[in-house]
Amino acid sequence: MSGQWPRVIILADMDAFFASVEQVDHPQWRARPLALTNGDIGTCIITCSYPARARGVRTGMHIREARRLCPDLIHTTSRPRRYAEVSTAIMTALARFTPEIEVFSVDEAFLDVTRCRRLWGSPLEIAQRVKQSVYEVSGVTCSVGVAGDKTTAKFAARQQKPDGLTVIEPSQAAARLADVPLVELCGVNQGIASLLARYGVHTCGELRRLPISVLGKRFGNPGRRIWLMAQGLDPEPVHRGPMPSPRSLGHGKVLPPNTRDPDLLRVFLLHMAQRLAERMRRHGLVAQQFLFGLRLYRGWLHSVERSLLATDDEQVIFHLGQNWLQQAWHGQGLWQVRIVALEPRAACQPDLFHRKHPRRASRHRVMDVINERYGALTLSPARLLDRSTMPDVISPAWKPAGHRRTV
Repeated sequence: MSGQWPRVIILADMDAFFASVEQVDHPQWRARPLALTNGDIGTCIITCSYPARARGVRTGMHIREARRLCPDLIHTTSRPRRYAEVSTAIMTALARFTPEIEVFSVDEAFLDVTRCRRLWGSPLEIAQRVKQSVYEVSGVTCSVGVAGDKTTAKFAARQQKPDGLTVIEPSQAAARLADVPLVELCGVNQGIASLLARYGVHTCGELRRLPISVLGKRFGNPGRRIWLMAQGLDPEPVHRGPMPSPRSLGHGKVLPPNTRDPDLLRVFLLHMAQRLAERMRRHGLVAQQFLFGLRLYRGWLHSVERSLLATDDEQVIFHLGQNWLQQAWHGQGLWQVRIVALEPRAACQPDLFHRKHPRRASRHRVMDVINERYGALTLSPARLLDRSTMPDVISPAWKPAGHRRTV
């Protein structure tokens, strides 16, 4: 392979990951249209196989609509713990190629193999080895993009799905991206694209004509990075090891459609507060501001509520939400509840006037140990006996020991 490679970045992107795992575990479903929902009562498709996609089935579609498009569609419920298990095996295998690996999501990972070429071969040869390794440990295919930067590698991985391999040499990146709409680049949202459209900029090539200072003045360093991304020069390194503390942590659940029962709503609210608080304590975090959200048929009710002191206590979080609920909700039908801890930070020395009740602190320690060992909410308040039976989706584990293990 010709050309200079100051950096070699590989993105491994699993193909229809959840559906592919189900097809590996159920060989009779291979090459057939398959759709997954979250739990037995879930009605919204969270992912589907490529044969289903070819028939018009899409993520976010109601299962009834999907069956109209594809009468022979196979419907199954998701198994997040199984997907986390397979993902862990995949990420462990990928880490054998290089210590510089960034788990970007449960089914994607960036690898910086710049320093590994003498051991593993050319960029193309390493990419082929990566594909083979993923398949050997999981039975799942992946699409691989190889480039000199992360953004171009991610773009390349999408070019030949499924089971594809696309190499874009650094010297060819700017030309390859020239006609690509900016919104196709990872991290460029519609808001940024709309602003740039005012300057007549819609594609990566057109952005090159706009001075980098325009984006820098409007968006700071992220704006400058976008300008470089469009030229195939994304400077962002592969982040190995623990990531910085998150800007937010949240939990949400889909309610039974058109829920109007206040008691049931409070159960769901406590469920989310319990899970969020448990997760915060596991990572040694506290927060003082919490976003509460309720999804209506159209739109959301939401508010940011503030506790007197930073907390990791589900009772404090629950009472904040319950007080807001009494003021904001007037009996409208609801479809979803959500709680998000904003700007969580590391727990430090308690405030002089703030002492968690010793019995409550002891109870939290016992509950957290049991639930960590035997599964979420194995030990929980009695009023959560009527909580949702839908499984938790795989959540972003911003501080994984290599891979996001939390579910």
